[in-house]
Formats: sequence, C-alpha cells, structure tokens
Amino acid sequence: MRCIIIEDQPPAQRILKKFIEDVNTLELKGVFSDALLAMKFLKTEEVELLFLDIHLPKISGIDFLKTLPKPPHVILTTAFSEYALESYELNVVDYLLKPFSFQRFLKAIAKVPLNQNAEVVIDTGQLQEEQRGYVYIKSGHELIKVDLDAIEHIDSDSDYTEVVTAKKKYLSNEPLRYWLESLPNQKFKRVHKSHIINADKIEKLIGNQVNLSGGGKIPIGRAYKEAFLKEILK
Repeated sequence: MRCIIIEDQPPAQRILKKFIEDVNTLELKGVFSDALLAMKFLKTEEVELLFLDIHLPKISGIDFLKTLPKPPHVILTTAFSEYALESYELNVVDYLLKPFSFQRFLKAIAKVPLNQNAEVVIDTGQLQEEQRGYVYIKSGHELIKVDLDAIEHIDSDSDYTEVVTAKKKYLSNEPLRYWLESLPNQKFKRVHKSHIINADKIEKLIGNQVNLSGGGKIPIGRAYKEAFLKEILK
C-alpha cells in the first residue's frame, strides 16, 4: 500500500518513517512538509494512504483534505484533540494523537482496507522497544538506564530537560519534544508547555495543579488542561 507523509515537523517525520518501515504492507513514496507540495505530487502519482498532520503551513490538513475530490485513505496525526469530530465527518480512517506509540500506529493501520492476500510482517524490534520497562537518558557523555515506572515528571529548561525520579534528578541533553515522541503516551502526559508527568504517579488534582505521589507539584497549562482531563478520566 503506497503512502505519503504530510508533516512539517522533522521529529514527527522520522517517527512515522520508522513505523512505516516496520510494516511490510506499507511503501513510503514521499515526505512533504506542506500540503501544497503534496498536492502537486498527487496530481501525477497514485497513493492509497495519507498520514496527514492538521497544523501545517499555508493550508491546514483539514482544508487540504476538503480540496481532494477522491481522497485516498487518510490517517490524521496531530497534537490537538479538538479536531476529532470534524475529522471523522470527513471519513478519515483514524485520528492519531501525538505522541503515539507503535502499537497505536498498528491499530490505525489495521483499520485500512488491505489486499486480502497481503501478509502483514512487523519488525518486532520496535515493538520490544515499546514494551520494555526502561529508557536510556543521555546526560553529558553518559547513557543512564532508568526504569519508566521510576520517572515522576520531566521538566523543560530551554534545550535541556530534567528527568525527575523519587530518588534522583537527571539532566538530559534532549529537548522535551524528544521525550514526547519517545515515551509511551498511555503513561506519560503533557500537562504544560514545560512539563510531562507520569500519569501513574498522580495523587490528586487541585485546580490547575497536579500533585504527584513523590511530592512534585506540577502546574497544568490552560492549553493542555481539557485534553489532559479527558485522557485521565477515560
């Protein structure tokens, strides 16, 4: 199944490319940073599936989709949950809320009609990566192994992040976006432009603040509050 990625953020492009490579029924035909470039490509090339971001330069993914007279199957990828209803009215296959895991990606792919004779073969390396219970933190010249369950929250400080556990804090060379795209989104939630929390560590919510079991008190940003509350109340 031939597919293209329409996504303007390089980290998100890399994640999608890796996931697509691990599914043998998918063939990536192009990566585009805006919808107008993709539109030119689609005039001469046929594809069966689009991975389409909503927030794009020049024209949004939703508006782009409305311009296609006979769109291929579409899986929307976005960091914002408020477009879900509108997207389903456009008959999209699925709506992936960033950051999404490989397992969630596979669920979306499973909804796309495939050739009945196609045999899906998955690279289990990425699946094992998702299922393992630890992560390596790059701190200076060191790689430090830390259990995911030990992480309470991750705080951004410009181009660096601080990974906080009950016993220790680790200064990481990676920005917050790296952790958003690397950690399982079922457990780790963004609650503020500068903070990610481990939802398993939530002790209580007080107004616009999350109290964690290890004593951390993390503010909830206005832009993230609605989506965050929907997620944890599911």
